[in-house]
Amino acid sequence: MRNASGPAPLIIVTRDGPVATLTLNRPAALNVLDLAMMDALVLHSAALAADPALRVVVLRGAGKHFMAGGDLRTFATQLDRDPASRRAEFGSIVSRLHAAIECLHRMPQVAIAAVHGAVAGFGLSLASACDLVIAADDAYFASAYRQIGLTPDGGGTWSLPRIVGMRKALEIYLLGERFDAQEALRIGLVNRVVPADALDAAVGDIARSIVDGPALALSSVKRLLRESGGRSLSQQLRAEADSFADCTATEDFTEGIRAFLAKRPPRFTR
Repeated sequence: MRNASGPAPLIIVTRDGPVATLTLNRPAALNVLDLAMMDALVLHSAALAADPALRVVVLRGAGKHFMAGGDLRTFATQLDRDPASRRAEFGSIVSRLHAAIECLHRMPQVAIAAVHGAVAGFGLSLASACDLVIAADDAYFASAYRQIGLTPDGGGTWSLPRIVGMRKALEIYLLGERFDAQEALRIGLVNRVVPADALDAAVGDIARSIVDGPALALSSVKRLLRESGGRSLSQQLRAEADSFADCTATEDFTEGIRAFLAKRPPRFTR
């Protein structure tokens, strides 16, 4: 759809105070990633990660689907190239795209995926890279790589076994079977399943809960958990001690203790 200023943006970013929403905006194509959308995703995720005013980043898809993976028509334009140049081109494309996944893992903001419809291929990896995933009851999931002779990208082979366990991750990728939102909930891939017409409200409630919480404590929880896999127990204990001490130096800690003693809800700094 075009307007007076040109084509609609492939990714729409809106802000509501400390909450930013990043909307994948190729609804007629199930929000599949073409090269331009890849570059936009990298650009916007980096900009959001660097914004200290933000506490939450919500990822969603326009239309009836979250994301059905990469744009196979874009892939097809490379088929006539010789294998070596095709390998170099796709390797460069995926490496560039992966910067967006690193942003989601490392950004201090809490990243929430609001998924509905198709969550497939890179869409599955993108959702898995987020901190929380809320699914509409019409969502369905598939790895979708084996059908086109590919291995996963988007950090899927890193995220998925950490979320659902190695055995289940192997099943998802080796068999390539589609599964629904209730199965995704059962295996721990999503946090909650809600009616499709309640998805935005449910995600909004969770975003407000994060915003109302203690900023340093919650961003530090994310960092501690994300970095724990690369540390020994002793290293993680040291990191926890440092983070705990840092939090005690904040006004939020003072407010939390005073609120507890006064038997009232805490009013943390926004």
